[in-house]
Amino acid sequence: MAQTQTKVLTAHVPLPLAEKVDLMAQRLERSRGWIMKQALSAWLDQEEERERLTREALADVDAGRVIDHQAVQAWADSLSTDSLSTDTSAPTPR
Repeated sequence: MAQTQTKVLTAHVPLPLAEKVDLMAQRLERSRGWIMKQALSAWLDQEEERERLTREALADVDAGRVIDHQAVQAWADSLSTDSLSTDTSAPTPR
């Protein structure tokens, strides 16, 4: 099996955070390094997804696929009224 190259990273963290890492490592019977690797990987995945969604949203704006504020406000207001209208479908982009 091929061995993955690694690099040591060092970070100063507040004691309460370090204690949480240690407790989680003990509870899961894993090393502190394993916990840190999982946490860092999850955070990076989350940030990459946030960036992807932001780029996608900006592309929608550039392409004119937007809903104006008044339409959204009217839809939101319709959700809280006791009117007989049952159409509470969200507005669609132009």
